Amino acid sequence: MIEKAFFLYFAFAAVAVSIITVTRRNVMHAVLCMLLLFFHLAGLYLLLNAEFLAAVQIIIYAGAIMVLFLFVIMLLNLREDVKKVQYGRLWFVGVIVVCGILLAMAGAYVFMVPGQRSDWTIGRIVAETHTAAIGQVLYTRYMFPFEVVSLILLVAVIGAIVLAKRQLK
Repeated sequence: MIEKAFFLYFAFAAVAVSIITVTRRNVMHAVLCMLLLFFHLAGLYLLLNAEFLAAVQIIIYAGAIMVLFLFVIMLLNLREDVKKVQYGRLWFVGVIVVCGILLAMAGAYVFMVPGQRSDWTIGRIVAETHTAAIGQVLYTRYMFPFEVVSLILLVAVIGAIVLAKRQLK
């Protein structure tokens, strides 16, 4: 019963804080709301008995990434962006897209077919520790998707550098 209450709190708070994050006009407030979101997600990981992922969430995202975001925001001159109109005339297109995504998610849930059962049982995971089990599966079965994600992140970094260089000219 208490786990369900904590789950409902963390889930509701994560959704509410994420909505607040994307609707804030002040970028600093949005980043601080995102930091709060990362802590709530870590709480959800703890409820799932994924202590390693909760620690990674706090150390990597709430620590390193947020410091990077704050550093970049402090370097940029964002005073002009605050004065601009936040929502344009085509806000209804965003509402239609969100409704479409929600319909697609509902359809995926209705027509979802359970996947294959894994050969990792709870006893085996406890015997090898969570971190070793994650590493073994990630670097054997899911090696290709892991490498694809690393290439996507590399392209994002290169794109950010190109965009930043254009603005300097």
